[in-house]
Amino acid sequence: MEIRQIAADERTDTMFPLQAYAFMGSPWEDAERETYARRMAYYRTVTSLIAEEDGQTLAGAAAFPMRQNVRGVVQDMAGVASVSTHPSARRRGLVRQLMTQLMGQMRDQGCTVSALYPFRPSFYGRLGYVGVPRTRTATFAPEGISELLSVDLPGEVERLKLSEGFDAFNAMTLRLLQERHGFSVYDETRTAEFRDTPPLWAAIARVAGEVVGVVTYRIEEYGGDLVAEDFLTTGPMGRALLLQFLARHVDQVTRIVLTIAADEIPDLWGTDLAVHTEGQIRFPGKCGPMVRLLSIAALNGLSVGADAGVTVEVVDDDLIAGRYRLNGEAGVLTVEETKAEPEATLTCPGISALAYGVLDPIELMTRGFGQVQPSAIEALTALFPKEVPFLWADF
Repeated sequence: MEIRQIAADERTDTMFPLQAYAFMGSPWEDAERETYARRMAYYRTVTSLIAEEDGQTLAGAAAFPMRQNVRGVVQDMAGVASVSTHPSARRRGLVRQLMTQLMGQMRDQGCTVSALYPFRPSFYGRLGYVGVPRTRTATFAPEGISELLSVDLPGEVERLKLSEGFDAFNAMTLRLLQERHGFSVYDETRTAEFRDTPPLWAAIARVAGEVVGVVTYRIEEYGGDLVAEDFLTTGPMGRALLLQFLARHVDQVTRIVLTIAADEIPDLWGTDLAVHTEGQIRFPGKCGPMVRLLSIAALNGLSVGADAGVTVEVVDDDLIAGRYRLNGEAGVLTVEETKAEPEATLTCPGISALAYGVLDPIELMTRGFGQVQPSAIEALTALFPKEVPFLWADF
C-alpha cells in the first residue's frame, strides 16, 4: 500500500468514486461525476492524499486551507474532509494512516489547528480531536416576530441574489473571523465557489452604510418554508433588522427555518414567539464538528480569563506531546517548554477542549482526557474560561 498526494484534477478518477459511495445515494449518475469534475477548479489549494494498492485507490482524505478564530487569535486551520474508504478495504487502518500523514503535513505547512465533521467521533477522538457544538436550527411562524414590524429601527435591509451581494456576504464572514471565537473561513480559491452556488437570496442589513447582518435563504414555495442557510450578525441590531425583514413574509410563507449559532437564544427574540430549536446529533450522517491543536504554538497570544500560571504535560500525541508552562499575563497567554513537574497531565483532546472553551478542568477528568491536581484547577479555569465556539463553515 502506498500513500501519495494528488492534484485536484486527479480527484475525479480517484477520490470521487469513494466519496460518492460513502456519502451519496448510489449508483450515481454520470451527471453527478461531471458536476464534481467541474468543481475541482476550486480545489486546487486542497491537500489531497490517497492510499493505493495494485493501482486501485482504496482510501482518501483531504484538508482545506482555512483560517479560524481561537479565543481572539486567527489561526491557520486544516479543514479535514473527503475522508472515505472502499468498502472492501475498511477496518484495515488506512484512514488512520492517511490522517496521521495529513495532520503532520498540514502542521508542517503552517496549520496550528484542525477541524472536521466525523463519521464516527470516537475514531477521531483517538486521533486527538474533541467535540464542539454544532449549529442549530430555529423553526417558527413569521407571526411570532411580527411585533418587530412596528419598530422603527435605524437601518435598512437590501435583498439581492447571493451572486450580486456576495462581496458584502464575504466581507461579513471575514469580519466575524476577527470577532467570533471558533469562526472559520476557507481560502479565496475555495470561497469563490460559493458565489456560484445554487441560487440563494441574500438579505443585507446596514446601519449608516455599515453591514451589520446577512442572511442567505431560499423560499421553497408559496405557503411553504423560508429556509435560511446562513444567519450572520455583528450584534443585536443586525439580528433585529434581519428578523424584521423576515417578518415581512408573514403572508407568503408558513414557517421560517434559520440555521443559528449554538449560543443564540431564539425564544427571547419575541414575546409571543413559539419556536422549535433543535440541535440534532445522529450516527451516521449528522455528527457534531470536532477540533484539535496541531501545534502547541496555537496557544500563544490567546485571550485568557484572568492572569494565572500552570505547568501541564501533554501526552500520547506525536504532534504536541511535551511539558509546557502556561502563563497568562495582562490578559494574554504565553507558552514555553519546561522540565518542571506538571500540575496537570492532559491528552490532546484535553488541552484542545480547554483552548476551544468547551470543557472545564473537572470535565476533563470525568471525560478521561487527563488528570488535574487540585492546585491547578483554579489556574486552568482562569486561563481557559468556558466559551461557546461558532464553527460556521461546513466542510
